[in-house]
Amino acid sequence: MSQKVAKCNITQFGRSACRPFLSLYLHPFKYPASGKIFSSGHQNHQFSFMPFTILEQLQQTSQFIKDKYPYQPEVGIVLGSGLGNLSSEIDVEREIDYSEIPHFPVSTVEGHHGKLVLGKISGKRVVAMNGRFHYYEGYAAQQVVFPIRMMKFLGVSTLLISNAAGGMNSSFKVGDLMIISDHISLFTVNPLIGKNHEEIGLRFPDMSDPYNKQLIVKARKIAGDLNIAVKEGVYAGVTGPTFETRAEYRLLHIAGGDAVGMSTVQEVIAAVHAGMQVFAMSVITDIGIREEENTITHEEVLYAAAEAEPKLTAIFKQLIAEL
Repeated sequence: MSQKVAKCNITQFGRSACRPFLSLYLHPFKYPASGKIFSSGHQNHQFSFMPFTILEQLQQTSQFIKDKYPYQPEVGIVLGSGLGNLSSEIDVEREIDYSEIPHFPVSTVEGHHGKLVLGKISGKRVVAMNGRFHYYEGYAAQQVVFPIRMMKFLGVSTLLISNAAGGMNSSFKVGDLMIISDHISLFTVNPLIGKNHEEIGLRFPDMSDPYNKQLIVKARKIAGDLNIAVKEGVYAGVTGPTFETRAEYRLLHIAGGDAVGMSTVQEVIAAVHAGMQVFAMSVITDIGIREEENTITHEEVLYAAAEAEPKLTAIFKQLIAEL
């Protein structure tokens, strides 16, 4: 089967125009869309490459991690803005910087540390993303969910997700924890658009219950036993990076959202597509529907998340113990 091969002629176009191709040639494993090098050199310095398929990327990435960590994690964890300290509860057996992992993006957002942590919590082997990727960073939706799919290839069956979110339910206040019972993904890009790989999941996965009901029941009981008040509601996913206008907050609330954020839904879609059971929780870090003429800043979001983090950590830790 013939495939197109990308080339860049330095003599004709100049070194700066060819830099992306040179980068792929010199560091093929540092780029999410990196490619195999089939030919290089020649008198006019043409560099040719052919992209890896998503399956090849997942196989290479998971094998790279398995070579460094021989155990199979059963729980995957994604830590949201300002919520990375849950990783301190892990009995760490291996840490890998994202920059070292083939085909992995690199987190660029404050509050996301950019490290894969492998080890144990409550006797269960886990793999935790200390820093996630967002569509607004310029990554394609498929790149955003690449680590989730990689977790599946490592053997993960349960995914726990945390995030910082803006509250739209009038009963919410800053610092509340909200168990996500459902989500609205219509305001962001679906990561399953494009060619489907049956090895990963079905072409048309059912999303009527993306958040595992049994895990929600367990989390409610755990929170009650720990005397931690929790809310429950619908998370609306948006692209970001702008915080919403007052009219947008009202629209999302009318559409059924109780909280809004710039992550999670794409990861959950990919996890459900791959057959994983999912539990997710939001920390309400700001109130979107409000009368005050104030603005929302990322620094305030991080502060509110840090204040609520010990409660979220306690719930996640016990939930993992009861899996």
